[in-house]
Amino acid sequence: MPAAGDGPLYDDAAGRLVRPYTVINGRTRPTTALDLLSQVMATGATPLGYLGPEHATALDLCRAPVPVAEVAAHLKLPAAVTKVLLSDLVDCGALTTKPPVFHHNPTDRSLLEAVLDGLRRQL
Repeated sequence: MPAAGDGPLYDDAAGRLVRPYTVINGRTRPTTALDLLSQVMATGATPLGYLGPEHATALDLCRAPVPVAEVAAHLKLPAAVTKVLLSDLVDCGALTTKPPVFHHNPTDRSLLEAVLDGLRRQL
């Protein structure tokens, strides 16, 4: 775990001081399939090895089930970078993931027609 006071290097005027892909050592693909709506939650297991400050912050955010997109927003990192970070935590057993649950068929014709009708009324 990082020392107290470690955190993502961020300056209000300059923005992020460390490039996002530096945080994940240039990796571009997560080892775990994660959707933006996938729910991630801490398992309570202590991860072995070094975790960067972003890993620790992400783990802290996941005390309760939270979607990947929300973790990315809190970390102020691109979704692709966040997925790699979260994948690292899943790989070491610190996080568990659950795919998004859809209560309807997103390609249902009547739903798509209702959305289209609503958009037409707005224009």
